[in-house]
Amino acid sequence: MEIGLLWKSRYRKIIKDVILKYACFRPSHGNIRLDPIFDEANDRYVLMQTGWDRGRRVSGNLIYIVLHEGKVFIEYDGIEHGIADDLISEGIPEDQIVLPYMAELKTA
Repeated sequence: MEIGLLWKSRYRKIIKDVILKYACFRPSHGNIRLDPIFDEANDRYVLMQTGWDRGRRVSGNLIYIVLHEGKVFIEYDGIEHGIADDLISEGIPEDQIVLPYMAELKTA
């Protein structure tokens, strides 16, 4: 296996393990299901929520991560404390994580 595939295989496993950990949790209220969705062919990793809470329909992403050009892009992070720390603690270097949902810094 070439070196380029080694990092990708490792990152895929870490991302899936972290998402699966969160998929085991249950929201404190409502009847909400958490569904992990892994698309390795396109390197998209998602944790979806769907169900009902207080008479309202709930659906959407809790986590959306994309692997692209050697980096981990956290496109959406609906986890209260943030998922980046989990990925870092599992072995993905901090400088390989991109948070595109953060506002772009403007310099004068």
